[in-house]
Amino acid sequence: MRLITDRLLLRPLRPGDEADVLAYRGRADVSRYLESEPMTPGDVEGFIAERATATSLDKDGDRILLAAELDGHVIGDVRLRAGRLEDAQGELGWVFHPGHHGRGYATEAARALMRLGFEDLGLHRVWAQLDPRNKASARVCERLGMRQEALLIEESRFKGEWGDLAIYALLAREWTSTRK
Repeated sequence: MRLITDRLLLRPLRPGDEADVLAYRGRADVSRYLESEPMTPGDVEGFIAERATATSLDKDGDRILLAAELDGHVIGDVRLRAGRLEDAQGELGWVFHPGHHGRGYATEAARALMRLGFEDLGLHRVWAQLDPRNKASARVCERLGMRQEALLIEESRFKGEWGDLAIYALLAREWTSTRK
């Protein structure tokens, strides 16, 4: 599985990506809005090994996770995760190194996964969930044409405090109408 965008190569994680992945997933500011804590050097090899084969949505809960490579270096990763396949929905997510924020890479990579989901996999709906304090991710959702469908107040305990949750989504027919 490889996707090529204007500036990025999206491909499975592989051995050799450890230093690049640790450079962003090992940061406290990056993990602030993630369920996981900052990655340690001892975590990264297992993380890559587990996700290197995440390249298809063949059964419930499967995911596609691709490294976003720029000029030979992994600067982030994007994910499309299935729930129940019969619902034809995918959850979109992204994590990028802060040194590459503000240049449209997350939007470009996420758009490529949306295209894959809608046009190749036949998904009906693609959605994203995020902490509404994560303004940069909310802007990515908006640039992708997603609408905010819900804002759940103090929805769950997250890293020791009550957290809100924003849900953004786009339907296949909306994707198609924006591509004409």
